Formats: sequence, structure tokens, C-alpha cells
Amino acid sequence: MTGAAVGVATAGAPRERLLALDVFRGITIAGMLLVNNPGSWSAIYPPLEHAAWHGWTPTDVIFPFFLFIVGITTHLSLAGRRARGDDERAIVRQILRRGALIVLFGWAMGWFPFYPLTRFTQMRIPGVLARIGVVYICAALLTLRGSLKRQVGILCALLLGYWFAMTLLPVPGQEGLGADWLDEPSRTLAAWVDRALLDGHLWSQSRTWDPEGVLSTIPAIGTAMLGVFCGRWIRSARPLPERLAAMFAVGALGMMAGLMWNWSFPINKSLWTSSYVLFTAGMAAVSLATVLWITDVQRIRWWTRPFVIYGVNPIIAFVGSGMMARLIYTLWKVDYHGAPTAVQAVVHRELFASWLAPKNASLAFALSFVLLWLGILWVLDKRGIHFKV
Repeated sequence: MTGAAVGVATAGAPRERLLALDVFRGITIAGMLLVNNPGSWSAIYPPLEHAAWHGWTPTDVIFPFFLFIVGITTHLSLAGRRARGDDERAIVRQILRRGALIVLFGWAMGWFPFYPLTRFTQMRIPGVLARIGVVYICAALLTLRGSLKRQVGILCALLLGYWFAMTLLPVPGQEGLGADWLDEPSRTLAAWVDRALLDGHLWSQSRTWDPEGVLSTIPAIGTAMLGVFCGRWIRSARPLPERLAAMFAVGALGMMAGLMWNWSFPINKSLWTSSYVLFTAGMAAVSLATVLWITDVQRIRWWTRPFVIYGVNPIIAFVGSGMMARLIYTLWKVDYHGAPTAVQAVVHRELFASWLAPKNASLAFALSFVLLWLGILWVLDKRGIHFKV
């Protein structure tokens, strides 16, 4: 799922090297680090915050963009393995192994620094990497066999079934239907399922529901499946400009469909609503087509190297930066003006907040964190170290 540039073999055509796929993945990873590591959570520019509940901001499209590219590279990787002659059993074993390792990496991040024991017994079970691993396994297996028509039918069943469950089924312990409680984070059907299955192991900031919870993972599988369909189209033998034109058109239609569905099933990242799936997948298709047009049609590539560096080492970037953030934000404290203070807070105050306005200082720290990890990943790339799950 990683490489300096992803190869796309088309029937009757030479193997393409589409730089844009690694660039797009790198942009999403760098974006994750930017929004996850501000200098101060109380001073953030609105586009770098998640929507309070319904609606979206640029920050809310980062995760679905990553799942979309996971779907694309999943199809390209599995198609490549088939072309090399791997049998179905070997491919399924690889899918299960990769997905399980991604989930385990996510749990390791949650458990870090591995003491005291209560960190394990009270560990959050859902999470970003856990969702990526589960979604990867499900999307890969659901699209491994069968016709495109059958796979589209599965996708429709996932999105429509989730809509039906969240809006037309009653929520246990609540009066009325699920649609009556979509505005209340802790009272939705998804929240009830999270508590029923994972009580005590949910997101610490809510404790009653999880933004990467059990039920909302079902439509997230749909995001990756849409990426798989896009990967099939990218791998087709049609001329690249024709493929890009279709991605622009279909992506725009997806965004429009998501906005229309929003009228009855609001766009919501934490619930990963079906409207959110269509809207963000459509935006991802348009965004990727734009990057493809710039890098692989116009061949304007002078700006791409930093994002490729991020794109070829996504696991190291995400896991390593997450553990570093846990260390400097909460665990490693130093004496500062007579009080134990987190290293992150000291750096933020001394290097940025001492001369910049609060929001600018917070943004400057986040950008410095992204650049620090760019340097780390650059050194690894120079040494040929690319961690592949």
C-alpha cells in the first residue's frame, strides 16, 4: 500500500507511475498531523477544528480522504498480486494480516506508554487505526470477488441500511425513532450500540459514544469501497484525460447527492452518516483528479516531494507522531516557573506564544510539528526505510 509512486497496469498499455496517489495520501497524513497537534486546543482557526456535530469543516474530510485512498491502493495492490499469479487464499491471508496489524498498531498507540496496567484495562478499543484496519479488511473482502454490479448493490445496502437503522429504528431507552435523537450525541442508536458493546473503552472525551464506534464503521466501509471503485476506473485502459474527466463528473455528482441526502440525514463525521460518505467520497474524487491533472498530465511536480515523503511512510508517520504527541503533551513534564508543565506547553509558550497572537502561535506549533516529522521521514526515505504493513 506504499511506494515511491503507485504503479497502475492497464490492459494493452504500459505500466503507469501515478505520482499523484502518493502525493494525495501524503497530503492527508500531513493534514492529520496538522489538525491533531495544535499549540493550544483553545486557540484554533475554525477550518482546523471539527464541526461541533452536524456539518463539516476541512478537518472533517481528512479521515474519509484517507479511507478513500486506502480503497484505491487496495484495489491496485490486489490486482497486482493477481497479475503475479497469487491465489485467492494467499490474497485473503494477506488482507487479514494487514488489517489485523493496523488494528494492533492502533491499540499499541492507545496503550502507550504501556504502564500502569490500568492503561490496558481501560484502553479505548475504537480509534482511527482500528477503524482503518477493520474497514480495510471488510472493503477488500467485499470487493475481492463478484461483479461490479453486485459490489455496488452491497454498497447501497450498507448506506441505505445504516440510514434506515439510524433514523427509523427506535433507540432503546428513548421515546420515538432514531431520527428524533440525531441531534443528541449520546442518545443516538450508534451511541447506544457503543455503550452496549464497549462501555468503559470509549473515547475519553465523551465516554458515552465514540466517533470511531461500532455502528458508524459500517458506512465507513462504504467510503473505502467507493475508493476501490475509483481504483478500478483509474486502472482501466482509457486515456488518462478521459479517466480524469469522469472522476471530476462523478465526484461532483457524489457531492451533490450527499448534500441532497443531508436534508434528511445530516452530514456528520462522528456518526459517519451516509450523506457524509457520498459527499466526502465525491470531494475526494474531485481532489484526487485535480492532483492527477497537475502532476501526471501537466507534470508540474516541483512541489510534490514533501508530500511523497509523507505518502510512502504513512504508518510510521501516524504511529510515531501519535506516540510523540502523547509523550510531549501529557507524559514528559519539566519544571517551568516552579510548576511541573508538559514539554509541549513549554515549547509552545516560549517559542511561539511569547510573540504571536494565540491562534497564530497555535498554528505555528502545529506547522513545526508537521515539519519536524517531515524531517524524520525524509531521513528514513534517504536510507530506504519504508515500513509496509
